[in-house]
Amino acid sequence: MPKTDVVFVGVGFVASIIARELKDSGLRMVGLERGRARDTVPDFQSPAMHDELAYAVRYGLMQDIAKETVTVRNKPDQAALPMRQLGSFLPGTDLGGAGVHWNGQTFRFQVSDFELRSHHDRRYGRDFVPGELAIRDWGLTYADLEPHYDRFEYLLGTCGYAGNVNGTIRPGGNPHEGPRSRDYPNPPTQPAYLGAIFAKAAMELGYNPYQVPSSNLTRGYTNPEGVRLEPCMVCGYCERFGCEHFAKSSPQTTVWPKLKEQPNFELRTGSHVLRVDLTPDKKHATGVTYIDVATGEEVTQPADLVVLSAFAFHNARLMLLSGIGTPYDPATRRGNVGRNYCYQTMSAVSLFYDENVNLNQFMGAGALGTVIDDYSGDNFDHAGLGFVGGAYIAAYTTGARPIEFHPTPPGTPRWGTGWKQAVARHYNHTGGLQCHGASNASHSNHVDLDPTYRDAYGQPLLRITFDFPENDVRMANYVNDRAVEIAKRMGARQIVPGRRTTPWSVVPYQTTHNTGGAIMGTDPRETAVNRFCQSWDAPNVFVTGSTVFPQNATYNPTDTVGALAYWTAAAIRDRYLRNPGQPLVPA
Repeated sequence: MPKTDVVFVGVGFVASIIARELKDSGLRMVGLERGRARDTVPDFQSPAMHDELAYAVRYGLMQDIAKETVTVRNKPDQAALPMRQLGSFLPGTDLGGAGVHWNGQTFRFQVSDFELRSHHDRRYGRDFVPGELAIRDWGLTYADLEPHYDRFEYLLGTCGYAGNVNGTIRPGGNPHEGPRSRDYPNPPTQPAYLGAIFAKAAMELGYNPYQVPSSNLTRGYTNPEGVRLEPCMVCGYCERFGCEHFAKSSPQTTVWPKLKEQPNFELRTGSHVLRVDLTPDKKHATGVTYIDVATGEEVTQPADLVVLSAFAFHNARLMLLSGIGTPYDPATRRGNVGRNYCYQTMSAVSLFYDENVNLNQFMGAGALGTVIDDYSGDNFDHAGLGFVGGAYIAAYTTGARPIEFHPTPPGTPRWGTGWKQAVARHYNHTGGLQCHGASNASHSNHVDLDPTYRDAYGQPLLRITFDFPENDVRMANYVNDRAVEIAKRMGARQIVPGRRTTPWSVVPYQTTHNTGGAIMGTDPRETAVNRFCQSWDAPNVFVTGSTVFPQNATYNPTDTVGALAYWTAAAIRDRYLRNPGQPLVPA
């Protein structure tokens, strides 16, 4: 193909934001998306989109793992096997990627999350962090990202009530958050009934509940791109679904309407990228090679600048397939690509109420929740606890859809009349608390190329080696005990803790919050990209998304992914283009 200035691999939130930020640069840009184009009309319209079987059970918006999957194992000495059915996480596909089917929970990371190692060394001493962990500083700070968080939240029209505006703590918001330059663009959601019960109990115990920051909109809003969004109908079809109401912020409802009209940007769908092409010395990219899915042809797209903007572990896999950087070896702890793969450490508490308590959770939205941050991050004293990290505790009402939601207490028959009676009895009278915890990097958890299994195009699958570190198990169960204390005050008839155990299983869904594999930092021997997300080894390659997180924090990663997109776009526009092909920081 004719040479272009910039090529994006994957077109979701990140590529769309960077391409818009470069709109006045004069650069010619091509976005390669392996899936097909999707838009709110006609693809997400009701009643077709409200098909729980098609989208929630059969994963209509997700990656086709018959063509490409991952292999998984818990330890480096185990044999990895392919994931043949989606379960633990759900990578998206097609235009917009996982930004189409996400829930809209829009949390910022905390100040200490970006300086995690140095923060713990200062507060507790250099020997406090357990030796199994590989946590590290990011190479940038919360203050660096704050203006970019602000831009992303105003792009999305995020709804909330700020707890810290320029250092002033405001009652009703999150008192533990980093300082914001201004409030959210839209007011917070109103608590669901379960959230109201939770908030009352939490306040009685001295905690600080607030409404989850939501990119399911609470009112009509026109964002800075001039794109109009509408208020959420609380229909209960957010996660795993597209939004027909233009009410959930996605690439299609926030930035794509403007990007598709941009004359210097071309979207090319059905383009499955195989590798980044490099010069013989592997020090610069010359473009990418992809398969035209419609014809089966192998196509070379020359480019001066390559931006890897696919889903988290896809970016790391492309670096490994292309020979960018040195693969990580957990035995020697050397190498800069593949290390610090992290996930999200979850636990839960189920609350079974009497029949006179009607929770009506079928009226839900992806980010309709009430939360406390008192046990997030390092918001509580960890001295003597034997772990680092934390979790938020939240009461979510996301939509009690009939196929997936059938809560029953322990001792219920697994099938038959007794099971049916229990489902009918408990459907509208059961709620849950979610403990959503950090995932700390360990030396053994990593990604690499599988030596045995290949995808439909003959390339090695990505191999994920992951288990929850003992540190994270201790953390999760400590916070779960605190959630049980709140649950007892919420008046449920029966409370069932769901504590964290090992080994990690790829079968049940947990979250889609995969991070790491091509982490950012200041040491090119141990990190894949610098503080601007520029590859140390091929400086005309930028890597984006949660791939670059050195570890995962308490919160959902999307807000930080969006802030990093604006941060990286500014670095490319204002710094890199002055001297193309050169490192932005010294090695």
